[in-house]
Amino acid sequence: MTGPGVLYVVATPIGNMGDISARAREILAAAGAVAAEDTRRSGHFLRELGLERPLISLHEHNERARLAELVARLRAGESLALISDAGTPLVSDPGYLLVAAAIEAGIAVTPVPGPSAAIAALSAAGLPCDRFCFEGFLPARAAARRRRLAALAAESRTLVLYEAPHRIAACLEDLASACGEGRRACVAREITKRFETFYRGSLGELAARAKSDADLARGESVVIVEGAPEAEPSLAQLDVVLEVLLRHLPPSAAAAAAASLTGLRRSDAYARALVLSKGADPAPT
Repeated sequence: MTGPGVLYVVATPIGNMGDISARAREILAAAGAVAAEDTRRSGHFLRELGLERPLISLHEHNERARLAELVARLRAGESLALISDAGTPLVSDPGYLLVAAAIEAGIAVTPVPGPSAAIAALSAAGLPCDRFCFEGFLPARAAARRRRLAALAAESRTLVLYEAPHRIAACLEDLASACGEGRRACVAREITKRFETFYRGSLGELAARAKSDADLARGESVVIVEGAPEAEPSLAQLDVVLEVLLRHLPPSAAAAAAASLTGLRRSDAYARALVLSKGADPAPT
């Protein structure tokens, strides 16, 4: 009796067909079937590679209903490839439920890495990318989008967002309002395609350009926004931390812990711990 098959999560080009890896082509050619977000689009993609494979529709509206069938096929020994319309599956695309179900069933899930619009844009944006926060698509409705941006405005990591062409101008305007017009940003449009363009500048500049440059709103975009400056811990914050720690620790130990938590100097934390432990002096202003 053969063992279970393997679910391969295969990244595909986001525009330039030359970005398909030799391994991805090999896996797709050998798969028993290919689970695809849009079978018409993926069928055309496979034919461009010179491949003909059975296609299974798997999108946000039918993924849950398909799980039992696909897991059964994997358990029976068939290996399947999961692809999205472009880029790396599951990243703002369907596939999470299938991957989770396969893992739960004891089936091997293997990534076949390759293109990702978020990483490609981040690598060329000219903004810090050592720490970043991927948000995917913001809410389509203006009020919900503004609420989400208000919650993200203080995020110190670089923000990575996806946006549709018809919403990019409104998105940039809302970003400038929430994060400040001076925050550095980049709009990466049509990455790896013929009209690939990187628009760099402040959020205020990019929001203004989106109103005057029709090209900026052509094609899918990745928006990269510089993170907010990290707030320096204050003595008032130190007091809050010390007041809790001093209930359980002597001043020296409380000061050491508070310094680690706040980033302030241990000597400053100890001096303040001595004052608070004696119940003297109001909190500093």
